[in-house]
Amino acid sequence: MAEVSNLEIDQINILNASFLAMHRALDKLTVVPDLLLIDGNRFKPYPFVPHVCIVKGDTKYLSIAAASVLAKTYRDDLMRKLAGEFPHYGWEQNAAYPTPFHRRAIKEYGVSCHHRMSFNMG
Repeated sequence: MAEVSNLEIDQINILNASFLAMHRALDKLTVVPDLLLIDGNRFKPYPFVPHVCIVKGDTKYLSIAAASVLAKTYRDDLMRKLAGEFPHYGWEQNAAYPTPFHRRAIKEYGVSCHHRMSFNMG
């Protein structure tokens, strides 16, 4: 697993942050993969490892689906941990998405050090 901070996301945008997180995860591998299967329609190439972008890849390849489940589980665990530290945002229920409850909490309490400032609250 690899993370990109909210500050980094604000600097480089969510798409590039996704690529950066994938690159950081690849940097941690002890074995160089032969091919990267990327869920989506684009990817920033990783040095010396070919990749294939697969739209809706999590519905076509079990390995991509498994990686997606691991990523979501990791995110959900992180959100539960943050909810313990910042209970007024309801992160244990909204999984980092801006629900009406979360939007009201931001208006009442302001943003935390974990919020992305570039996220459009619409």
